[in-house]
Amino acid sequence: MSSTVHTVLGPVSPDDLGVVALHEALLSVVPGAEYAYDIEIDRADVFDAIAAKLRAFQQAGGGTVVDSIGMFHGRDVRLYQALSRATGVHIVASTGMGPEEQLGGYFLTPQTNPPTPWPAEKFADLFGKEVTEGMVIPRVERRGQAGLVTTTVTRQGATPTDESLLRGAARAASTTGIPMSFRFGQDAARELDLVLAEGIAPERVVVGGLDRRDAVAAGAHTAVVDRGAVVALDHVGREDDDLLTDAERADLVVELVAAGHAGRIVLSTGATGAAFGHDGVDLPYETVISAFTPLLYSRGVDEVDVRRIVVENPRDLLTVR
Repeated sequence: MSSTVHTVLGPVSPDDLGVVALHEALLSVVPGAEYAYDIEIDRADVFDAIAAKLRAFQQAGGGTVVDSIGMFHGRDVRLYQALSRATGVHIVASTGMGPEEQLGGYFLTPQTNPPTPWPAEKFADLFGKEVTEGMVIPRVERRGQAGLVTTTVTRQGATPTDESLLRGAARAASTTGIPMSFRFGQDAARELDLVLAEGIAPERVVVGGLDRRDAVAAGAHTAVVDRGAVVALDHVGREDDDLLTDAERADLVVELVAAGHAGRIVLSTGATGAAFGHDGVDLPYETVISAFTPLLYSRGVDEVDVRRIVVENPRDLLTVR
């Protein structure tokens, strides 16, 4: 059986993906914002805004955008299918959810006192069916196969629910053959160990948020690559106080490449195509291509390693195995 990647329009060859933006968002809606009296979501305007950003990404040399926000934050598979057809950009959608504070009470067991989280096997079943049977369009149908299982850990540290989500995501990814990613909370190494304890191959796991200053200070990127997992520097173009600058990010890439870890790096911006209920991240999807890779070249990273980071690493991750 030939290798494939799950996109919203069906399986494609991994070699067709081109440059991949791995940790992005297309439509991002704070749960419930669609019902707010002061928010109007015009579907035609949303389509036009995201399509313009995808076309700019393609014109800059991009091939694939991964919508990595999971299940309940605006994911719209039919919209993504229309966008992919209109722009020619491959779109990979994700399953998963988290952190705990963004879950509804349905995902706790209220009969206990205090409420306890869903067990990992229930999350694994929920996420796995979105890969094998299609992503849920509530009360309507399933459509398309998820190509990534994703979750986010509470910034102050993993809660029992976060841990259940991590384990369930790992099980679903391992069972279905797609990769998983998580944005770490407080202790990337410990959280990754929880994931790896489920038996998933480390090279199928992406740890996001590793260009946060606290991550670098703790040596989290070293702990991740030492375990064989993939480092995501996924705030390229963003220079908030708690994040590295792009110059510092580039230096970190140089450090990892020099240590022989070019095959364990992916880059993205965390950009938002359209956002409701929050500000979103208004950066071009092509920021890595247009602004960041020139920084890498200026620091001596060669074309082979740059291609490995922006094309080959995400391609290998997204290939169903």
